[in-house]
Amino acid sequence: MTDRIKYLLGEDEIPRTWYNLAADLPNPEPLLHPGTGAPIVVDDLTPFIPEVLARQELSREREIEIPEPVRQIYAQWRPSPMFRARRLERALDTPARIYYKYEGGSPAGSHKPNTAIAQAYYNKEAGINRLATETGAGQWGSSLSLAGAMFDIDVQVFMVKVSYHQKPYRRLLMETYGARCVASPSVETEAGRAILAEDPDCSGSLGIATSEAMEVALNDPATNYAGGSVPNHVLLHQSVIGQEAIAQMALADDYPDIVVGCAGGGSNLGGLAFPFLGAKLREGKEVRVIAAEPAACPTLTRGKLAYDFGDTAGISPLLKMHTLGRTFIPPSFHAGGLRYHGMAPLVSDALMNNLIEAEAVKQTACFAAGITFARAEGIVPAPESTHAIEVAIREALRCREEGTPKTILFGLSGHGHFDLSAYEAHLTGALRDEDCDEAEMARALADLPGFPGA
Repeated sequence: MTDRIKYLLGEDEIPRTWYNLAADLPNPEPLLHPGTGAPIVVDDLTPFIPEVLARQELSREREIEIPEPVRQIYAQWRPSPMFRARRLERALDTPARIYYKYEGGSPAGSHKPNTAIAQAYYNKEAGINRLATETGAGQWGSSLSLAGAMFDIDVQVFMVKVSYHQKPYRRLLMETYGARCVASPSVETEAGRAILAEDPDCSGSLGIATSEAMEVALNDPATNYAGGSVPNHVLLHQSVIGQEAIAQMALADDYPDIVVGCAGGGSNLGGLAFPFLGAKLREGKEVRVIAAEPAACPTLTRGKLAYDFGDTAGISPLLKMHTLGRTFIPPSFHAGGLRYHGMAPLVSDALMNNLIEAEAVKQTACFAAGITFARAEGIVPAPESTHAIEVAIREALRCREEGTPKTILFGLSGHGHFDLSAYEAHLTGALRDEDCDEAEMARALADLPGFPGA
């Protein structure tokens, strides 16, 4: 067998440190206190998260050591494999070399445990035995529930209501791990009750679910909040993906011209792409990074770069990010993990500095790309991952048209085993493209907080 398919690293090659892109960016914008507008300090964050995570959130250190207990749990699925998509290359008749970094082998089926395990570990070390969080499609809720089981921590998950009903087996997976999952908006918090009083049929949003989780954490000293995307420390923990990918590209004697990741809050994209961007900034290694986002929630391509809250009720710190407005409620398209009004500040900063670019893609094209990939490579991708696949296929077809044999690496952030109802809708012709609601976006953007940059 001469055509290598799979590139594996040994357990001893699991990264020993996380990589922090903030160390290599010129001037990352600070978080701001929602009451004073002053830059956030560690003590402002400790009502929600342990001090060690607060320090990671604000850190400008390039490398932060991964605790050995975290690495030991990582070893259950890390290092994750990188594949050469040779059958997809043949199906597309492209001279491009296509690789994908597959995160679906984790127990929760996605990349999310990379930070869930770390956050649960630090909370347990701080004496916290209960965590509250939000989830969209359920990958993050499943992952934190898994981490809660491993560290004997109670987990409460507020799941966006439309996904709660679309993906019942995600809820059951969380409950199997021992978590409690409720549909958001709920009657369990002031934020949820206020939304339901205004709109009893509200389908929910990640911003609303985040408000509910943060409210629970703020009102109970025994409970902390854990976030699955957006904060700097989350993207920090995900950097193991890109660090491994760099080592695996060396095994392939290759290096990507193009790196593609789906982008909702930024954890998957940042985890894969940031180590490559660090190599570009420090060593001049050129790479083109593309964020693939949904056209129905086009945060990077159509959002405003401004200070905004990370949640609907305005509990969180103010983040400088591309935003559609904290009260924006996107259409109920199937990539629930990408239905978020804002983008990670570090991803937004990278876009502002022309280190990355963004493309918005429609869900029917994404599901078609996902099926093309599944029939060639055998893995049914998560709806979120199909956005990266669609853009990677576009780039591979451009290589065919131009006759240029570029190297393309994309992130396959998880499998779609819990999303087969969405594939059924596509295969039967029932799936429709959802457009961004222009009036809803304009209304939400008109309500940005009045702080510098807003």
